[in-house]
Amino acid sequence: KKKKKKKSFLINTYYLFIQKSMSKDFNMSITEHFEELIQRLIISVVSFIAIFFAIFSNIKTIVNLLEIPAQGVKFLQLAPGEYFFTSFKVTLYCGLLLSSPILIYQIIGFAAPGLTKREKQILIPITIGGLLLFFLGILFGYFVLVPAALAFFISYGADVIEPLWSFEQYCDFILLLLLSTGLAFEIPVIQIILSLLGIISSKQMLSIWRYVVVLSTVIAAILTPSTDPITQTLFTVAVLLLYFSGIGILFFIGK
Repeated sequence: KKKKKKKSFLINTYYLFIQKSMSKDFNMSITEHFEELIQRLIISVVSFIAIFFAIFSNIKTIVNLLEIPAQGVKFLQLAPGEYFFTSFKVTLYCGLLLSSPILIYQIIGFAAPGLTKREKQILIPITIGGLLLFFLGILFGYFVLVPAALAFFISYGADVIEPLWSFEQYCDFILLLLLSTGLAFEIPVIQIILSLLGIISSKQMLSIWRYVVVLSTVIAAILTPSTDPITQTLFTVAVLLLYFSGIGILFFIGK
C-alpha cells in the first residue's frame, strides 16, 4: 500500500508539474498568440547569442578539450584564418547544442495550449528523454569512441611517420563523430514513438533482432567518419544496447 501511495503521489506531482509548466489560456486572441511567439523567439535568440559569446570568449578551453584525445599529435594551420574559422564553427555547434534545451522548451511552451492533457503527458517525457540521450551520446562519443578511433590512427604507422594533422579536418572529424553518436542514442525515443503510434510493438521489435544486428553494422559504417574496425564495433554494440534498452522500456510500460 505504501508503494502504491508513493507511486500515485509521484504521478499526481508529475501531472501538476505539466499543468503549471505549460499553462496558457486557450482563449487567447491572435494578437496575444503573436506577442507570445515574438517573446519566445526573443528569449531563444538572446539565449543563443549569450551562450555563443560566452563560448567564443573561452574558445581556447574548448579547443584544449577537443585536443585531449589526440595525445602526441601536432596540429597545423594549413591556410590563413583556418584556426579562426574552425574555432568559429566549433563555437556555433556548441552554442546550438547548449541553447537547444531553451529553444525546445520555448517551442513546447508555445504549442502546449493546442495539445490535450494526454498529448502533454507523452510529449514532455519523450522530449526530456531525447535531450538527455543526445547529450549522453555525445559524452559516450567523446570518452569512448573518439579515444578508440584516434588511438588506432595514431598507433598505426607511428614508427614510420610523425602525425601532423590539419586542425580543421581534425575538428570536423570529432564534431561529426559526436553528432553521429548523439543521433544514434535517440533510438529508444524513436522506438517509443513508433510503439505509441501503433506502428510496431515491442514483441515485433524483438522478433526482428537478427535484422537489427545487420542494420546496426551498416549504420555504424555510415555514421562513423572513421573506417577503423574498433570504432565501428563499439558503435555497433552501443546501437544494439540502445535498441534492446528501448524494447525493455516498452515491455515495462506494457507496449
